Amino acid sequence: MAISETQLETWGKQGPTAQFTATYETLRGVLNDPLSPYYLKSFEIFLQGSYKNTTNVYGDSDVDVVIRLDSIFYTDTYFLNDEEKRRYNSQRSAGTYTLDEFKAAVIAWLTKTYGNDVKPGKKAVFIKGNGTRRDADVLVCAKLRRYYTFPAYGDPLYVDGICFFLPEGTRIENFPEKHSANCTQKHQDTRQWFKHTVRIFKNLRNAMIEKKIVEDGLAPSYFIEGMLYNVPKERYGGSEQLNFKDVLNWLISADRDKFVCANEQFKLLGNGHVTWPAANCTRFLSAVKTYNDAA
Repeated sequence: MAISETQLETWGKQGPTAQFTATYETLRGVLNDPLSPYYLKSFEIFLQGSYKNTTNVYGDSDVDVVIRLDSIFYTDTYFLNDEEKRRYNSQRSAGTYTLDEFKAAVIAWLTKTYGNDVKPGKKAVFIKGNGTRRDADVLVCAKLRRYYTFPAYGDPLYVDGICFFLPEGTRIENFPEKHSANCTQKHQDTRQWFKHTVRIFKNLRNAMIEKKIVEDGLAPSYFIEGMLYNVPKERYGGSEQLNFKDVLNWLISADRDKFVCANEQFKLLGNGHVTWPAANCTRFLSAVKTYNDAA
């Protein structure tokens, strides 16, 4: 037995986007208002998450918006050698405007607009939906530059990302634009099967949560995308059932310790803030196999 061709095809379809688009455009207009106290600073507003990556399914609710301060940037010099680090430090200059000031100004502006619907959290600022406006998470962050080389002559090699700080001071780094670009390339390389398959796995996860087979939070969408990003492109395609079977069988038998996040800047599995506990990945795949076998 296996999940039917029709069910997989249905699960692979993208969820509705009209309300999401309207919410994002409204929120973007508020954040980009010339009357805001931070308007003269350099910043960018963009999407991240399932709506950005067109992997949203029915039931996805929050709109994930990033407002990134570009007037300053933080650096990750882990991959530089000692000489390169000294060279970088000799050339850096301190900023005059802080991320804390920017975040406070953004929260104040959002609160002025949305009042009690604004709830600052440990990571993002939650804005409760109202009427046709969807719930939204606004991540206030700064630009991050991860250096891989910093030569004496020529241009350094680096990847741009974002960073923000948890209340206790831990710095969280991520690379949402790199994640999105890599997922789009993977989608093209798999002849439009990658994002379709992500939506299948997300809908299957939601069905298992509803039936209390797995708990909510076991397999976040970000990690499902990352997991499927590691599947070789030749495993995708064919009929719905063949595609699902080949992808699932490869994931179960693969050496998952070698998996990377879709942004290719971190390992996928681990115990950090931006990694997925390996045991959770194993439990999720085991539940998927059992569900498919019993369908």
